[in-house]
This record gives sequence, structure tokens and C-alpha cells, in this order.
Amino acid sequence: MENKMKNNLLLVFLIIFSLCLLDIQNLKAQSDTSLPDLIPYRKGDKWGFCNQKKEIIIQCKFDWASLFSKGLANVKLNNKYGFIDKEGKEVIPLKYDEIGFFSEGFAKVRIDKKCGFIDKEDKEIIPFKYDSVGNFGEGLAAVSFNGKWGFIDIQGKEVVPLKYDKVIDFHEGLAGILLNGKYGFVDKGGKEVVPLEYDDIWYFNERFAAVKLNKKYGFINKEGKVVIPCIYDFALVFREGFTSVKLNDKWGFINKDGKEVIPFIYDFALFFSEGLACVRSINYKYGYVDKEGKEVIPLKYDIGGDFSEGLVKVKSNNIWGFIDKEGKEVIPLKYDNASNFHEGLVYVYLNKKWGYINKNGTEYWEE
Repeated sequence: MENKMKNNLLLVFLIIFSLCLLDIQNLKAQSDTSLPDLIPYRKGDKWGFCNQKKEIIIQCKFDWASLFSKGLANVKLNNKYGFIDKEGKEVIPLKYDEIGFFSEGFAKVRIDKKCGFIDKEDKEIIPFKYDSVGNFGEGLAAVSFNGKWGFIDIQGKEVVPLKYDKVIDFHEGLAGILLNGKYGFVDKGGKEVVPLEYDDIWYFNERFAAVKLNKKYGFINKEGKVVIPCIYDFALVFREGFTSVKLNDKWGFINKDGKEVIPFIYDFALFFSEGLACVRSINYKYGYVDKEGKEVIPLKYDIGGDFSEGLVKVKSNNIWGFIDKEGKEVIPLKYDNASNFHEGLVYVYLNKKWGYINKNGTEYWEE
């Protein structure tokens, strides 16, 4: 029983982590995946920026530094956060206790225990009055006050009342809501377009959302109509036209007609990314299948991730590395942790410190 609980917790972690990573990739997606002109560089415990030749351009004086996004990089010094430009100039003072990345022109920030939003000139756009806030997406941001959640627009107007116990960010025009133990969906005007009647939901993706009713999962469309019956033990979101579902303790894949396209033979399965999906065998080993169900990468890894920019992180013997779509190991398995590739770089953990590497394994740090 204990092992089963641990495995279930691991599955939940993998699902949530993968979804968060995919949402971040969608937020930052760019057509050019070549290396940026400035790369976060760590010298000992201090961070700065170098060029592609590893020449230091911005001195290593920060406690942490992010990749540049739209000309600005998030940096930390003495437990305070702010933004610098590509000249190293502090354009948003390092005065915040927490700061997010800019999304739709605004960044969430926290001072003491209150959160609000600023623009790129450090102007307070939304007052610091909320207990917690999310990022802006589709013109709205989730906010909470006194334990209740709702959504505001870029003028700070509460367009979805702060009355819900939990919310899920807007995707494809609808947001998930939870009240008194039941889930539904609201539109951007705050109208509850899908009644609060479900026991669990995932967000809308590719026009469908997974919902749970009477201990079984199925799918609804944006009008709230059940388009795939609630007959499954578990279900994820649709990606690339398919979704993984669990039935009779086995995982497989269905299409949007509810037709089985990959047999229910796996102990676990994630969604497709770049044409391949991670699956797990009965002996707790992970590999990858294509959309015809062919196992193109053997099920031999302890954990697998989602493909990003042609590569995927895998774990074996408690260390991480990267393989390509043919299963070739392109970056050796030697890291203690790793994120996904973005703009040709990936964040890795080694010897109790984080740093960036590129697709050739070049490490942008020195001890």
C-alpha cells in the first residue's frame, strides 16, 4: 500500500510538472530556438551574463539571474528582485520580495504580504492589495483575497467575482472554478457557462476539457455538452489531437471521437509533445511511443519528460540527461535535476548548484 501511494504521488507530480512546463513554453514560445545573445552565467555563487563565446558582458554580481525575455532579465540580490536591461542597467529596482515574468505587459510582484502588478516602467498598475495573484493570460489574471479567488482585467476591474474557493487560469476563453467542492467554468464576463457540478476538471485545450463525475472521467466541449462519456478512471488534457486515459487500471490513448488509437497496455502515459508521448511499463520503466503506438524509444528509463526543441530529459540511476527523438543520448546522464530546453538552453542542477547548458552540453558556469 505504501509503495502504491508513493507511485500515485509521483504520477501526480509528473502530470502537474509537465503541464506547468508546457504552459510556460506556450507563454514564452518563439520561432527561433537559436541561442540568445546573452546567456545567464554563474561564477561561483554569483550570476551575470556572457555571450555565446562565454565572454562576460554583465558582471557576475547577482544571487540569481533569469534568461532575458523581451529585453529584460529577472535578477535577485540580497533577497530582493528586480529587472535589468541588456546593458546591465537596473530598469526596475531590486526592491520586491517576489516578482514574476512579464506577461501581456505586466509582472506580478509582492511586497511584504501583498501582491499587485507593475508595468515595464515600474509603474503600479494594480494596487498591492491581494493575498496572491497569477500571471495575466488572455487579458485576465487570477487574484485572491481573504481566501476567495476571482479574476481582474488590466484595469484592475474584478470581472469574475472573488467568491470561488479555487480557480484555474483562462484557456481558450474559459476558466475553471471551484465552489463548495464542485467544479465548473466561467467565461470572461463572469458567467458560469458550465454549471458547478463536477468533482474534478482539467482546463480546456483543443476545445475539450476533461471532467470527473461519479468517480469517472470524460470530456465536455465549451457549451458544456458531454462529447466523450465519463467512463474512464482518469484522463488528461488533449494535445496534438490525442489524450491519454486510464481504463481498468491500464493507460492508452483516444482521439476526439473517443476512439481508441493506442491500446490500453501501459501502467501510465503522459500527453504527446512534438509527436511522441511518454509511457510506463509494468516494471516501472519509461519510454516513448509515436501516434501509431510504435515504441520508438525503449522503455528503459526511471523517469521521462516532455520533448522540447527536439530533446527530452530522462532519468536513470538517479541522474538526468537528454536524448533526441531517435533515443540517442546527446547530453550525458550526469545531472541531479533539469528543466526543459528553451531558446537552445536548459537549466540543470549539479553539485548542489544550478546553471545553464546548451544542446552541445556546454556549461555556462565556473566554480
